[in-house]
Amino acid sequence: MEQQPAFTLTLRPDHIAVITIDVPGEKMNTLQAARGREVQEILSVLRTTRELAGVIFISGKPDNFIAGADITMIAGCQSAEQAQHLARQGQQMMAEIASLPVPVVAAIHGPCLGGGLELALACHRRVCSNDDNTQLGLPEVKLGLLPGSGGTQRLPALIGVSRALDIILTGKMLRPRQALKLGLVDEVVPQTILLQAAIDQVKRGRQPGARLPLRERILAAPLVKGLLLRMVTRKTRQLTHGNYPATERIIGVIRTGLEQGRERGYQEEARAFGELVMTPASAALRSIFFASTALKKDPGSPAPARAVHHVGILGGGLMGGGIAYVTATKGNIPVRIKDIASSGVNNAMRYSWDLLTKKVLRRHLTAAQRSRQMALISGGTDYQGFADREVIIEAVFEDLALKQNMVAEVEAMTRCGAIFASNTSSLPIHDIAARARHPERVIGLHYFSPVDKMPLVEVIPHATTSAETISTTVKLAKKQGKTPIVVKDCAGFYVNRILAPYINEGLQCLVEGEPIEHIDQALVAFGFPVGPIQLLDEVGIDVGTRIIPILEQAYGERFAAPAAVEAILRDDRKGRKNQRGFYLYPAGKKKGGKKADPAIYTLLQVDPREDQSATVIARRCALMMLNEAARCLDESVIGSVRDGDIGAVFGIGFPPFLGGPFRYMDSVGIPALVRELEQLRSRYGERFAPCPLLLQMAEDNRSFWQAGEPPQHEVVKVA
Repeated sequence: MEQQPAFTLTLRPDHIAVITIDVPGEKMNTLQAARGREVQEILSVLRTTRELAGVIFISGKPDNFIAGADITMIAGCQSAEQAQHLARQGQQMMAEIASLPVPVVAAIHGPCLGGGLELALACHRRVCSNDDNTQLGLPEVKLGLLPGSGGTQRLPALIGVSRALDIILTGKMLRPRQALKLGLVDEVVPQTILLQAAIDQVKRGRQPGARLPLRERILAAPLVKGLLLRMVTRKTRQLTHGNYPATERIIGVIRTGLEQGRERGYQEEARAFGELVMTPASAALRSIFFASTALKKDPGSPAPARAVHHVGILGGGLMGGGIAYVTATKGNIPVRIKDIASSGVNNAMRYSWDLLTKKVLRRHLTAAQRSRQMALISGGTDYQGFADREVIIEAVFEDLALKQNMVAEVEAMTRCGAIFASNTSSLPIHDIAARARHPERVIGLHYFSPVDKMPLVEVIPHATTSAETISTTVKLAKKQGKTPIVVKDCAGFYVNRILAPYINEGLQCLVEGEPIEHIDQALVAFGFPVGPIQLLDEVGIDVGTRIIPILEQAYGERFAAPAAVEAILRDDRKGRKNQRGFYLYPAGKKKGGKKADPAIYTLLQVDPREDQSATVIARRCALMMLNEAARCLDESVIGSVRDGDIGAVFGIGFPPFLGGPFRYMDSVGIPALVRELEQLRSRYGERFAPCPLLLQMAEDNRSFWQAGEPPQHEVVKVA
């Protein structure tokens, strides 16, 4: 059967050619090597078309231009040479587009990312819609790669080297007005006139590009350029600790193009792309991409989800306010907040108002759009407006009796069999549902703070939660912009259960006399965004340690926190929120400039000194987390290694370049991991004893993930 084309050519009466991109059978357009011949044939036709006035690239999809290259195509490369060949193919196609003798315009609506933006950069002009869905960027660095179809050379030439470095090194997405300000696009128009605007651009003919701003021209001067690249390299190394090889290759490739010419830059870009595809960091980052993509398609249970048109939220605190914000702004679902005090409701409303106002100030939203989104959020001190809410999300204090009372109240006043979802971080869901008339409608929905930034939620059904309740809750979480994983109803669920031993081990190092900064820096160098001690300060020492006794009671002594930590709690130290924690928080100081409070060492009665290497500290903390993750899989707390990896990366910042706990354990090798745990056990105690699953896997020489990619097809489930 003949393959349907993804690129179609239409020649208008005014001699303007319109190339429509519409990959058949796919929601999103992606660039695929197998489609290269289609583009070549169209370009050949255009080069022989008489009186051709111009060319327009536009998408046939309703909501996207080109979302990038097909990642499975990259994952299929078996060698650096094969990946390099892919890059050269892409570069050749873009070069042929750029060399057309007539004006070529990209008409962009929706995501224009990666290879999609590289195609747009090969065009002579770019017009984009002012739609909220339109974003432009080169996010390859997030997959451990660099733009391989000319992006590292064309973007600096278009907008300047410093601004291009910022975009390529961070993988940031630009909104239409940001892109216009930078000179990345030439015009921003309503979607309804996008094609006409592109036609008008063609009729203006080939025009010289806008002159770069003075700052960028100065930074392009030979002496200044070298200084800029050295500064960027130094800053990048400080931020990445050498864990993301793509960042330095990006700087090097751009440097080559600037100093040796574009043709040499293209050659170096393709070579670097090929080599980066084969790095462990890129393989791990791509595994996260595949796993998160698979989770987006996972309904959580086979039962059809109920439609959710209205959501109620109980509690106007920080969590309640954050949940209201993502429900209204991401899910476009009306939200009603109930709190015992009007001030609580007002605070929750203010939370959303402040976040939306920041977007207005950054010109990501208009004032009118802010008003429309705020109109979706209301509240009061009673249950008025709750009767027809399909889902009620409870976000109040961790008090079992209070939550049980709320279940009873919700069941008494709702008319549509509302789902009761508890945002608990420690209380078993079956206990919350113990007195419910309809326990099948009770479920856990554990968000992470701050809700507007953290991508993960844990969906926690208890033994009698219905399949419909699970699928409805999973679907709602996705509408809120979250990545949900379904986990077992047990103490700590999954994320907090693997986080607690990691933090405890950091505290153990502290009471042994290791300096606070030394401990945290060791784990940051390992790849975590913050170390375990700083993390406690950020979430609140009282909150962070509250779950420890629950876990110790459920799982035994390996979860016991060092006894000396009680002295810190007795000293009313709650962390950043009361400006009294492990660190000092002097007024006016930036977040990154804080120092450890020396009074901590007095409280713990220790003399701080660096006796252990950063490597030893990092291994102690990380292996406690890895061992517990394996236990969770063995006990079916998580349904698959995929969920375990995503939960750790998205929930607690496990180093993405390692791919998650299970992929990392595979890369180390299970037998080697068991040997290391046994060594730590002999030196530091029984808490490091390898769990039974790891011992069995080491004996059988098995791995968690099967070899090869894409990994979403190879999820290994352990009953």
